Amino acid sequence: MKNIVLLGSTGSIGTSTAMVAGDLLGDIRLVGLAAGSNTELLASQALQFRPELVSIGSPEKAAELRPRLDGIRVASGDEGLIELATLPSADIVLIAIVGTAGLQPALAAIRAGKDIAVASKEILVMAGETVMAEARKHGVRVLPVDSEHSAIFQCLEGRAPESVRRLILTASGGPFRETPIGEFAGITVEQALKHPSWVMGRKITIDSATMFNKGLEMIEARWLFDVPMPQVDVVVHPQSVVHSMVEFVDGSIVAQLSTPDMCLPIQYALTWPDRAASDRVQTDLAAIGRLDFEAPDLARFPALGQARRAGEIGGTLPAVLNAANEIAVDAFCEQQTSFSGIGDAVGQVMDRHEVIGQPTLGEILEADAWARETARNVLGLG
Repeated sequence: MKNIVLLGSTGSIGTSTAMVAGDLLGDIRLVGLAAGSNTELLASQALQFRPELVSIGSPEKAAELRPRLDGIRVASGDEGLIELATLPSADIVLIAIVGTAGLQPALAAIRAGKDIAVASKEILVMAGETVMAEARKHGVRVLPVDSEHSAIFQCLEGRAPESVRRLILTASGGPFRETPIGEFAGITVEQALKHPSWVMGRKITIDSATMFNKGLEMIEARWLFDVPMPQVDVVVHPQSVVHSMVEFVDGSIVAQLSTPDMCLPIQYALTWPDRAASDRVQTDLAAIGRLDFEAPDLARFPALGQARRAGEIGGTLPAVLNAANEIAVDAFCEQQTSFSGIGDAVGQVMDRHEVIGQPTLGEILEADAWARETARNVLGLG
């Protein structure tokens, strides 16, 4: 039995994790849950799983929850996240908080000797060097939850790092893979939120449409698997059945395949190194029929080039890339910029940044704040 703390329990990854926990009651136990503001769903999850501690974003919402939870302890805010991340009974802390809010809890968990499972790309994009160094120092594992990184993790198991030629991340190509680039300026929020393969939250769905999520995953893979950025590639695979691949120095390529379902990589992260039996994911290759691959169009999706540049330069630039994108995505969703304007804004902010090499955590957070303010100015948001 593994004891799991789940930060971000009411989001898309969090609710999938709850399904996995319900499937595997003899293998994993949710001992801690945290949510931002969804008191109804958090209350329902808490009463189902009976964790030791739950936390929610504000003290006011915590006060609303306490009478409903039949004695389950309730915390709130950043303090609640840190308390959960360092809960003595926890074996693994799964971080599924969107944005930068998961960074401090991730570091706290590592320093408390907890393995972490990472579903929040921003943690390794912003501070991959720091996070992986701390994990090595404290002898803990950083386990991937993204389907692409889970696939690479599975393909690499037991193989020497020097045997790897390149990591190949697959991308669905999103809803605009075949849309003429001249039509990008007119793309609406509603169109961008219709992903062809996955059901996800708003931010990550927009990032999939711009392929910015794949750019973040490239940087994430560089740190997770200690591979230089030039050895990380992307190929478009519309069926989303091959979740990623590893090419070895002898030319062999090993891939991991399954029907798209986030429950599978979540389950593997939480049960690793074992595999627990589950009937949730079924894959019929004959019914799928064909698997297609194509090179990504870098003109249509400038985020891939921006991410490669940020990953190769390093320092504070990945944090700037990530923060500028968050502001630009919000602006697009509020109809304050066009779909094409997302990449334009990110590029302008990156060009204005003076990179700090090997930054401290404080310098990373300062770069993040600078990028957000600069992006607002670039977008004319005041």
